[in-house]
Amino acid sequence: MPEQEKKISIAASFGLLSAAIIWGFAFVIVKSSLDVIPPVYMLAFRFTIASAGLALIFHKKFRALNKKLWEHGAILGLFLFLSYLFQTIGCQYTTAGKNAFLTTIYVVLVPFLHWIFNKKKPDRYCVIAAFMSVAGIGLLSLQGDLTMNIGDVLTLICGFGYAIHIVFIDRYTEMEDPVLLTVLQLGFAAVFSWILAPILDGSFPAGALRPDMIAGMLYLGLLSTMVAFLLQNVGQKYTKPSTAALLLSMESVFGIIFSMIFLGEELTLKMAAGCILIFTAVIMAETKLEFFKRKKTVGGNEYV
Repeated sequence: MPEQEKKISIAASFGLLSAAIIWGFAFVIVKSSLDVIPPVYMLAFRFTIASAGLALIFHKKFRALNKKLWEHGAILGLFLFLSYLFQTIGCQYTTAGKNAFLTTIYVVLVPFLHWIFNKKKPDRYCVIAAFMSVAGIGLLSLQGDLTMNIGDVLTLICGFGYAIHIVFIDRYTEMEDPVLLTVLQLGFAAVFSWILAPILDGSFPAGALRPDMIAGMLYLGLLSTMVAFLLQNVGQKYTKPSTAALLLSMESVFGIIFSMIFLGEELTLKMAAGCILIFTAVIMAETKLEFFKRKKTVGGNEYV
């Protein structure tokens, strides 16, 4: 690999890891803000800030907008809004660390949804990862009476919603501009949030105007949604899919680390075992364990 390409690859990998760190800390922000700002209003602030920021950056692309883009942006925005809604409400009733890990279940679900919607059968790694993730969820979430709390259930529904969202993104970006779709879906998610916030959360939360809450919402909107999205999209262009998946899945690890540091959350041995199983399942589903496959060089060509 030429020196310049190597430097770009390293920079891209650092960008992807930065996105994972930003997302990991976002779980702490959400958990610590929910006592002041109700979940739907929080989403309204988050999506409004992110969509406005991206619209300012990419406003010249708006000339390419058409009816199909608006329709698909609305559909993606609905899936995105519902997924974040379940995740944010779920964070009220479970720990931020568990919320982070259970959310990543979408990585394991995506291949199976592709099978349903696009007739693409998942490979053996995805099947094994699915069983591992179910076992991990049990260790992480099941209580002594073999029940799960409502926060864990809502977070799992969120993971399912993210998986559907990703499948439809794959379908729509084959024919349309991904940047415009992103701006539109964030904008529609903001609209859905503002419509439902007064119905589900009541009157506007006055506490949202506190300096610490404003800082938190700016973090969620600008860093966790807008900047992290840009880091992900640019980073994935210059790294292998397996490397990108591994770096981005570190979100769940950083989520639980930051939760222990800043929120004082505890991690039992059983929960740790569940986290390890889920994290391993995510890596297996995305990388197919390619880094364990030894390569041979024959006649200048590489073979596994």
